[in-house]
Amino acid sequence: MMSLSISSPSSVGFPGKLNLTKSSFHGVRISQMCPAINAPSSSSMKASYSSSRVVMMAKKQEELKEVRAKTTEELNEEIVDLKGELFMLRLQRSARNEFKSSEFRRMRKRIARMMTVKREREIEEGINKRLSRKLDKKWKKSIVPRPPPSLIKLREEEAAEEAKEAKEAAA
Repeated sequence: MMSLSISSPSSVGFPGKLNLTKSSFHGVRISQMCPAINAPSSSSMKASYSSSRVVMMAKKQEELKEVRAKTTEELNEEIVDLKGELFMLRLQRSARNEFKSSEFRRMRKRIARMMTVKREREIEEGINKRLSRKLDKKWKKSIVPRPPPSLIKLREEEAAEEAKEAKEAAA
């Protein structure tokens, strides 16, 4: 149940559940009245929140282990693929097609993790920031545009369907 009260320095009384006494508050106060029985306890909320957070952190740690196990070339290839997927998601959004909006954040975070690992390796090799940017520019220019994996998979599925239809039409 929502209640709206307009308060002034003098005492204000409303019939029903709300009774305001003298206050220095001048303005509109919106409050939500909830029975204390239905409100979840803060300790149970903290416990469920912390347990879900532990699980999420464990997943991120596993993902980081997988990323660190890859070579720099594999990381570069996967970054290019993920950026292509991100581009496809943007196209789907602009065309008003159905898509999962959570994929944007997930892909951006994954790309950022991979680029962080890549930069960590550069630091270990003694490559400074300026040289790193220079190498990144060269790398970006050397990338050969190719369709993202999801588009390749979609094309393969369409080709398989066409072959199946052609086979049925021939029979």
